[in-house]
Amino acid sequence: MTEPLSTPDGRYIVVRGRLWRKSNPALSDAERQAWVYRLMDARRAVQAALKSADDEKLAQARASVEEAKVKLGERGPVWWDDGAPDLNRHLARNTCYAEWYAQVEPAP
Repeated sequence: MTEPLSTPDGRYIVVRGRLWRKSNPALSDAERQAWVYRLMDARRAVQAALKSADDEKLAQARASVEEAKVKLGERGPVWWDDGAPDLNRHLARNTCYAEWYAQVEPAP
């Protein structure tokens, strides 16, 4: 599997033309890995709750996913401090990365 394309400033990866916020690089490797493990456990809990049609467990599991994503810096307040907006989930071609993206991504 190849690494996804990252923006020049390291804030986002690009998946199918859409920006997704990367984890906070200020997290220690151990802290980041611990939250990644918790995220994976929470995602498995979401799948189990969906299979069992348990709405209460599903809500709890989704809350755990959200908590892990926020702790990783992928959601919630941005981890950078220069005032740049959060462009998470925006199409790269519609952002300040448009010129860069047009140069690195071949046209369909």
